[in-house]
Amino acid sequence: MDPAALDETARRLKHRLRSCDICPRTCGVDRTKGGRGVCRTGLRAIVSSFGPHFGEESPLVGSNGSGTVFFSGCSLRCVFCQNYEISHLQDGEETDASRLAGIFLAVQRMGCHNLNLVTPTHVTPQIVEALGIAAAKGFSLPVVYNCGGYERVETLRELSGIVDIYMPDLKFLDPGRSARYCCAPDYPDVAREALREMSRQVGPLTFDPDGIAVRGLLVRHLVMPGDASTTRAVIDFLADEIGAGTYLNLMDQYRPCGRAAEYPEIARRTSRQEWGDARAYALRKGMTRLDGDA
Repeated sequence: MDPAALDETARRLKHRLRSCDICPRTCGVDRTKGGRGVCRTGLRAIVSSFGPHFGEESPLVGSNGSGTVFFSGCSLRCVFCQNYEISHLQDGEETDASRLAGIFLAVQRMGCHNLNLVTPTHVTPQIVEALGIAAAKGFSLPVVYNCGGYERVETLRELSGIVDIYMPDLKFLDPGRSARYCCAPDYPDVAREALREMSRQVGPLTFDPDGIAVRGLLVRHLVMPGDASTTRAVIDFLADEIGAGTYLNLMDQYRPCGRAAEYPEIARRTSRQEWGDARAYALRKGMTRLDGDA
């Protein structure tokens, strides 16, 4: 990483915080003066926790774990979020760029295979600023951008050459569902464009000789009950437009978290049959790079 180039990118991104348009919400608040939009985050990033994580996808975890940094707040704010206390209630500590850089370097010293930025969208300027500081002190891990898929292409373009692995969660491709569960009827169109840009930047997921991911696109899709997640439409888009060789994690761990109990159709766990049907459909579409099958 070139610290000078990172500093220049951070300068451009931080300037946009004055009338924030970092994410698709384009709230327009002045975060440099304490304004808070949908993400409820001001000038400083809020870090909930950090350290080696062994519950991520196998190509990220390896033997030493994925170096996760969990950011509080979120611009999507799904009602069923499994990190509800972090994303909605903002459990964590405000952290300046110097401290955040120290966290990145600490993750590297822990021996983690990568820096896994969890829910980074709304704090992209702060992350890039911290990466510039960390790079000047020897930071060199692959950077994983672990997001909800609700990204502005203009912001993603600033991350070209900075992010090594994009890991978006493609949630659903129906505006009615995204309006109901995220208050974001534009999510399907926004997410499609975001994934196209991510794929353009990094291509399919690639690995080192030890099977650890070093670059590329890894897509997550949480299979929800009653096809609330429009799973077949998601798989069709990935197979037909991004490529059947896309590495896909069809997640089976949905449970009604957050406010999900208020929505009867998603107030239960996904059944094994529903998940099995999703996997079978992905295989029929030629998507053989499913998590665990790399």
